[in-house]
Amino acid sequence: MCLICLGLTAVSAWAQTQDPVSDAIRDRIEQLSDAGATKPELAQALADFYEDRAYAPAWTRQENIDALLRALADTRLDGLDPEDYHVSQLQRLAATLRAATPAQRAEFDLLATDGYLAALVHLYRGKVDPSTLDPHWNFDPRQLDPGQGLMTAEEAVQSGDIAGIFERARPQHPQYDRLRKGLAALRDIASRGGWPMIADGPTLKPGMTDPRIPALRQRLAIGGYLAADAAQDHRYDETLQNAVRQFQQEQYIDADGNLGKGTLAALNVPVEQRIDQARVNLERARWLLHQVTGDFVVVDIAGYKIAYVKNGEPVWTARVQVGKPYRSTPVFKSQITYMTLNPTWTVPPTILRQDILPKVRANQGYLAANRIKVFNTEGKQLSPASVNWAHPKGIVLRQDAGPGNSLGRLVIRFPNEYAVYLHDTPHTEYFESDQRARSSGCIRVERPRELAELLLNDPVKWNRAAIDAAIDTNKTQTVNLAQPVTLLLAYWTAEWHEGDRLSFRQDIYERDDKVKRALDRRRTSVLNASITARPQASP
Repeated sequence: MCLICLGLTAVSAWAQTQDPVSDAIRDRIEQLSDAGATKPELAQALADFYEDRAYAPAWTRQENIDALLRALADTRLDGLDPEDYHVSQLQRLAATLRAATPAQRAEFDLLATDGYLAALVHLYRGKVDPSTLDPHWNFDPRQLDPGQGLMTAEEAVQSGDIAGIFERARPQHPQYDRLRKGLAALRDIASRGGWPMIADGPTLKPGMTDPRIPALRQRLAIGGYLAADAAQDHRYDETLQNAVRQFQQEQYIDADGNLGKGTLAALNVPVEQRIDQARVNLERARWLLHQVTGDFVVVDIAGYKIAYVKNGEPVWTARVQVGKPYRSTPVFKSQITYMTLNPTWTVPPTILRQDILPKVRANQGYLAANRIKVFNTEGKQLSPASVNWAHPKGIVLRQDAGPGNSLGRLVIRFPNEYAVYLHDTPHTEYFESDQRARSSGCIRVERPRELAELLLNDPVKWNRAAIDAAIDTNKTQTVNLAQPVTLLLAYWTAEWHEGDRLSFRQDIYERDDKVKRALDRRRTSVLNASITARPQASP
């Protein structure tokens, strides 16, 4: 007989005995239903779970209880708070179950199932609803079939595979495993007292000696950049310089190997803050990693990079420039559908008002020097001399295609409400900087013609030579993709490196704190509030 059939047979037999624990569970579910507490998704799932079991208790085997308590405690390694799932309360109640009344056993069972279901849902698609933090969020939430989910949860209880169902609920992606491993390493560092703070002072360079250098060496050793036995030397030697440079590269700091103010500030971020940053990125992973299937392009905004992914592996990567903090690049999902070779550039209203007009007022020759023409809203070209530049109305500025165009020689387009694109740029010098928040919101791509060739995926008609030849004509041309390609614009401020450690990016748009505060907000459980509000009978 199948496992689930055995389980249902056992449930039916239990119900026929009119077990007092089952009666107490039924009473509590009915109380919650009468109070309207089953309207929230998880509360409804709790009621359905027990109705499907004919109200038989789920947590009657000690090995299952022990496995559940371990699994709930381990959510700490996912950056979640086990107290959201009543772990301390369940541990206390579990110790007194042998002497508990039927009502107390029922309360324990309900509390355990409430924590069990909530933890699985949070691992599966995140605790925080990202659309509450970003009204423009358009990523598809991870789908969860309530009926199938409850059946899977029930099967795990019947089989005793509690650890297995928790593991399967997590994103099945290497990045999630690495973030989780990195968080565990940071928590271990914190448990041993964290890392030392390095005193302020002048920039340290190779060849110098300084009383701060042992603290610097110790900090780098704890972070995994330097051997532990090299922590007491006062010299700024080549080994230390290389360790500092490695840290700088991984933290997106200009990697000169010197200890300047920016590097010092990054080294002195407390380990507790880095733990929170890892937790925030684990939550983002639960929101997003189920999105990454098939072929797609992903832009890591805070990491200033782009990748084309095929069959789960990046086949092409490049650096990008993204929006300045006050003109931030948005996070969203779209489909790349076409590209424009030799694009013209219509100046967006914000850039017109804040950037272009002050330059034109200072020097009307700016327009001609940058090949920018003036049009009215009907598309008729106007003479710049006819415009009242102090208070211009009803005008549109458009830059001609060709060298020096703000979009470069190639734009990759996808539907979105922000007028954001992937594009070439004449400002290639900025790719050499480690801090590349330089644009007005669009994504400037290094080597965009390589990306165009991958997207067009037509080695006969649109190989690299054909793309170059079409651009060399200086004629504006639209080229449609044979098949749309998914584009993900994501925001990650933590990344795993091969040195078995997490590195951290600057939170250029100050988004981490909002996620952290939502993540730290204690989950409200109607069931838990009801249980704790009522006095327990003595065993």
